[in-house]
Amino acid sequence: MAPPTFMGLSGRPLSLAVSTVATTGFLLFGYDQGVMSGIISAPAFNNVFKATTDNPTLQGTVTAIYEIGCLIGAVFILCLGDLLGRRKAMILGAFIMVVGVVIQVTCQAGASPLAQFIVGRVVTGVGNGINTSTIPTYQAECSKTSNRGLLICIEGSVIAFGTCIAYWIDYGASYGNDDLVWRFPIAFQILFALIISIAMVFLPESPRWLLIHGRVEDADKVIAALRGYEVEGEETVLERSLIVDSLRASGGHGQKSTPFKALFTGGKTQHFRRMLLGSSAQLMQQVGGCNAIIYYFPILFEKSIKQTHQLSLLLGGVNMIVYSISATFSWYAIERVGRRKLFLYGTIGQCLSMVIVFTCLIPGDEMTARGAAVGLFTYIAFFGATWLPLPWLYPAELNPIRTRSKANAVSTCTNWVSNFLIVMITPIMVQNIGWGTYLFFALANACFLPIIWFYYPETARRSLEEIDIVFAMGYVEKISYVKAADQLPQLQPSEIEGYAVKYGLIDGTSRTAAGRNARDEEEKEDRRTFTNSSSEAVGVETVENDRREL
Repeated sequence: MAPPTFMGLSGRPLSLAVSTVATTGFLLFGYDQGVMSGIISAPAFNNVFKATTDNPTLQGTVTAIYEIGCLIGAVFILCLGDLLGRRKAMILGAFIMVVGVVIQVTCQAGASPLAQFIVGRVVTGVGNGINTSTIPTYQAECSKTSNRGLLICIEGSVIAFGTCIAYWIDYGASYGNDDLVWRFPIAFQILFALIISIAMVFLPESPRWLLIHGRVEDADKVIAALRGYEVEGEETVLERSLIVDSLRASGGHGQKSTPFKALFTGGKTQHFRRMLLGSSAQLMQQVGGCNAIIYYFPILFEKSIKQTHQLSLLLGGVNMIVYSISATFSWYAIERVGRRKLFLYGTIGQCLSMVIVFTCLIPGDEMTARGAAVGLFTYIAFFGATWLPLPWLYPAELNPIRTRSKANAVSTCTNWVSNFLIVMITPIMVQNIGWGTYLFFALANACFLPIIWFYYPETARRSLEEIDIVFAMGYVEKISYVKAADQLPQLQPSEIEGYAVKYGLIDGTSRTAAGRNARDEEEKEDRRTFTNSSSEAVGVETVENDRREL
């Protein structure tokens, strides 16, 4: 029997389609992140939004208010993401972004344009917040262990390509008429949003979300389609049973929406610690200074290095090319080097780059200040290769299936709150303390090193279910979770259940006859709870029969 299909695709082609749409979501994120950089200080923009002219506080507000919208979108997913589902959330997020863009580009001088523009920025941000809270989770839950890290890493690093596209469109539009200068770059992002919203109508839902909601038949179909298996094949049943065991271990089986209190539990599952680790990565990404460079690179060149607006735009475009090229390095290194080492290497590189910038700006003369450009270029290269994709990958794979959606939304909320703070204060800092701005970011990066060294376990080349065992092992054996990750051997799918029993994630009696009978009764109760069809009941019995044979 041939595997089921979505959009006429199955196996690798279907997985590629899922990854393409997920990547487009982060391409759109990167584009929207960079598009204001070449617009906010452009005379054509300031002529319509006069209050922004030579006003760093208002420039920061107009740019950063987008992050408030993103925060609202992330909170929406935190509250309703488990009920809405990954697929519907992505469709909704892309549609909201289109609405926000239309609000922005229809602003007219003399008709309260700044208020309308700010509303449009917020609405666009809401859509982006929904997408960035959902897409990494969707990608992680649809990917194989062998390529999950690479796919999410590509997804995160594509932010750099989106930002690069935005910079060069800004630069090209700057030679057009006044409307083209700012309306076209903002409107262009509708193309990406339409690709996401239309494609997701035809792509599958996450199999893990389907199992959370008791939709066993649908989950089997999606697993079989994504992997190229037969629906009733042994591989499909084994993968489904591992996901169900993971749900049982985290206490989430039979719950359609995870309660907020589950985020704050410890014990073998360590939900709270894992949420904090993912959120701290997002916080450190922003406090390290990345968006001070990305959002305001042309302004930094104009104010700190005293270059013209056109040359600053051109150099900003070149810097984004460096950013995009360096981001591809992570595709090679993410599984070979690992998450932990990339975090450490990137932090050291960013810290030293900021040291170069502020030391070159201290003398105050124009020739020495040009040396600061070297630091800005090396910073963006280190950031693109390491810290750009990692905070999007780490929470998506670190958190267990029960809390993954909510914990990932919390980490995304952390990103947008800290993002807003940095984007808001950067132009004010540059105007008031000059080189001290870069000294602050250098010190911030130095503070990250001990946190990563002592608290960030390695997750490379591990299945999502293996990562659960890493934390259970650390808790039971009373060792650091970094050490547990180093000591736990790489597990085959058939070995995972044994280790889950060993560390108390699964009741060991499930392997005895009495335990199997108890599991049968539990499965019957689950079927009554979710009112599954008789065919789903057969699927559940198949799981038990296959386990007995294994």
